[in-house]
Amino acid sequence: MSLRLIHLTDIHFNSENRAAVAAAADYVRTSPFDLLIVSGDITQWGRWDEFETAAAWLKSLPGPQMLTPGNHDTPWFGMIQRIFDPFGRYERTLGPADCDRFNRPDIRVCAFNSARGWQVRLNWSKGHVSRAQSRDVCAILAAAPAGAYRIAVCHHPLLEEPGEPITSRVRGGHRAARALNTAGVDVVISGHLHMPFVHPLPYGDKRTFTVGAGTLSLRERGSRPSFNVIEIDGLAMTVTLMAWDGERLTAGRSWTVYLRPRGGA
Repeated sequence: MSLRLIHLTDIHFNSENRAAVAAAADYVRTSPFDLLIVSGDITQWGRWDEFETAAAWLKSLPGPQMLTPGNHDTPWFGMIQRIFDPFGRYERTLGPADCDRFNRPDIRVCAFNSARGWQVRLNWSKGHVSRAQSRDVCAILAAAPAGAYRIAVCHHPLLEEPGEPITSRVRGGHRAARALNTAGVDVVISGHLHMPFVHPLPYGDKRTFTVGAGTLSLRERGSRPSFNVIEIDGLAMTVTLMAWDGERLTAGRSWTVYLRPRGGA
């Protein structure tokens, strides 16, 4: 059983690297894949025109898509909307903000919203995963058919990453990460840091992996604009960084890890 995912994140439409975004779109249009994942911060300021641009761009791409919002996908300059309807614009243009799903006999993917319009702390842009979200996503993924790959998607990395350029400090992140491992989830895909990484979560059998991708925006944090290609063949998962060097996409660093055995695998 094999699977190929393309993982884009942090495009920040209105602050996107246009050449890198165009190259990524060409790659998506000309490469076979099973699912395109976009893990948040699709817009820069959460404005209507940014969402409309993002929706048109995504509509131009082939294949099934899985999206989840990020903290930049709330109205940054509309306090009332940010408090009372933080993801209204997102949902009207791009789809469900929480618990979006993709199901096939060989894969089950569930996206959950780690972003918030506001929080009772100084930096409201950092992540939060509620107990109900953890419970729901674990139940959805644990019920996948035997042998199916189980993948969760959110914007913020659930745990702090070594050497990260910014922090995510996700409230409920440790609890959610531990629960996802217990539920037998294979991969947790995220963005936010603008930095690619692959690590095992430090719980249980350490066979639940957290995977982050770089940005396709001008908001670089020490890494070139990039995205990930995730290939799973049997129990081997290879994540390859596709980076924009200013002229073309080039395959960069890759990671290969081994997922846990499961019934029917």
